[in-house]
Amino acid sequence: MKQNIDWANLGFGYIKTPYRFVANFKNGEWEKGSLIEDDTVKISECAGVLQYAQTCFEGLKAYTTEDNRIVCFRPNLNAQRMADSCKRLEMPVFPEEEFINAVVDTIKANADFVPPYGFGATLYIRPYMFGSNPVIGVKPAEEYQFRIFTTPVGPYFKGGIKPLTIRVPDFDRAAPHGTGHIKAGLNYAMSLHAIVDAHNKGYDENMYLDPATRTKVEETGGANFIFITKDNVVVTPKSSSILPSVTRRSLLYVAKHYLGLETQEREVLFEEVKEFKECALCGTAAVLSPVGKIVNHDIQILLPSGMERMGEVTKQLYDTLLGIQLGKINAPEGWLKEII
Repeated sequence: MKQNIDWANLGFGYIKTPYRFVANFKNGEWEKGSLIEDDTVKISECAGVLQYAQTCFEGLKAYTTEDNRIVCFRPNLNAQRMADSCKRLEMPVFPEEEFINAVVDTIKANADFVPPYGFGATLYIRPYMFGSNPVIGVKPAEEYQFRIFTTPVGPYFKGGIKPLTIRVPDFDRAAPHGTGHIKAGLNYAMSLHAIVDAHNKGYDENMYLDPATRTKVEETGGANFIFITKDNVVVTPKSSSILPSVTRRSLLYVAKHYLGLETQEREVLFEEVKEFKECALCGTAAVLSPVGKIVNHDIQILLPSGMERMGEVTKQLYDTLLGIQLGKINAPEGWLKEII
């Protein structure tokens, strides 16, 4: 039976659900994981994650479709991305097939918390891993814990699809040849001061430029960018320090194969931004959020799509991707993992 929750007014926050998945890595191998009810984590005060931030995570969602199925969107890509994160951080890879099975089992166990169809809410799934044994010298941990918890969520940005105002900060998100391309917890810790500073100054988000030359658009602290040219070409920035967003990759496919639009994944100079007619942030949490204004110190760029609603092409992309996720539009093979 579905939980008695005000689904229509959910924010993007944590609500405890009954079950979570836990597996431990010890003596060079993964032990068999299981679902547990205890939501606390007990580790040493000297655990590797606490001393040297050896942790990574993923984020994906489960939906109730129009025909009342529960599905998860492209979990194989999250499994692959987490494997890449683990390799970069010298952590053991949790096998990708077992990752998907654990995601499915955790959603099934918490199925009563998957929001019903029609409320714009979803079940957010957070797989994560961390070094768990004591580490006092600077080196990788020897033991790890892989966990998954779930929480029902509403829209990431308050106010729904109202266009955002973002700024170009004086901070860098990631170093050249660093960890910007993986979902390491330390990347997000480094972005916290910048986002708090942005909010304090009246902005919704930051537009980070490339750390080497500060002339090219990269991403925000938690989402990729999508731009639309005056000729309806869908453009996304390309960089070795951008996180490979599952949503961005899906939107590019949707643009080309569902909407018949030309797509480009390339370097985007900040100087070009004023020439685009639409801009949006995309990611698992935000899905697709329009941008209306971009401020770079004394330079203000007002997108032609305005501050009232999504641009025309952005709306088509959003409606099509959401339609696929909710089962209203036929999905490409393998995109929807059926849970129940």
